[in-house]
Amino acid sequence: MKFEHIYQQTVQLIQITHDADEQYNQRRETGEKGDFYQEVKPFADQAHVILNQWKKEASDYLIRYPKKNIHQNQIAATAENLELIVVQCFFPETSYKRFKSYVQSSLYVLEQLRDLLTSHSSVE
Repeated sequence: MKFEHIYQQTVQLIQITHDADEQYNQRRETGEKGDFYQEVKPFADQAHVILNQWKKEASDYLIRYPKKNIHQNQIAATAENLELIVVQCFFPETSYKRFKSYVQSSLYVLEQLRDLLTSHSSVE
């Protein structure tokens, strides 16, 4: 199993989540929507490529090495949340509470997985 690859994808998704959160905060301040073809689509496409691989590999990892504090359904839910986050961050009218909730829950799962992978790779 490619622990390093899953780890790298997880770190990338953490960064993408932070970038989306910053983008959303800027959009809320300025009130300007993102241009679909210039900003939204490229950002979402980049995240989508990483997300599809990560979702499968992280789920496979958890099947092979079950953990008490993180489960496959959390991986699926996080992937869904991130799909929404990377698009909604460009629209200032997006619900603040819901967006921040998606960001917070996604970061929690991503950081938990990152920490598990770090400790797993240092053990083996």
